[in-house]
Amino acid sequence: MKLRDILKEKGRDVITIVAEAYLIEAAERMTDRKIGALLVEDKGRLAGIITERDIVSIISKTGGDVKSVKVKDVMIRSENLLVAEPDDQEDYVMAVMIQKGIRHMPIVENGEIAGMVSIRDVVRAHVKKLQAQVHFLTDYIK
Repeated sequence: MKLRDILKEKGRDVITIVAEAYLIEAAERMTDRKIGALLVEDKGRLAGIITERDIVSIISKTGGDVKSVKVKDVMIRSENLLVAEPDDQEDYVMAVMIQKGIRHMPIVENGEIAGMVSIRDVVRAHVKKLQAQVHFLTDYIK
């Protein structure tokens, strides 16, 4: 299954935050939307990503004093960001995400953000594919 198919099923909506926003705003937005990552924009361009893991890390480093911390101080910058394309296969993306220890990957098409997938989205698609194969093989054996 291609990421394009996963995006059709889950939607292409991507929740963003500006780089100048305070960390607490990012945490609130993630909590409100029940998501684990936000793409970060700076002057209308993709500047990076911030995840719940990044927030927990900075809280542990500062002893919880994050009132003045901005998203740009914590985010993973775009030059270090791993991205996928809509035509990438889910098993390839799953392998990359597992190998690199990442849980969210932006999908870029023609230089524009086309969506974002989580490891949960990719694993769910992979399991569906495997279930279909098991069903097919079971019917074939019978």
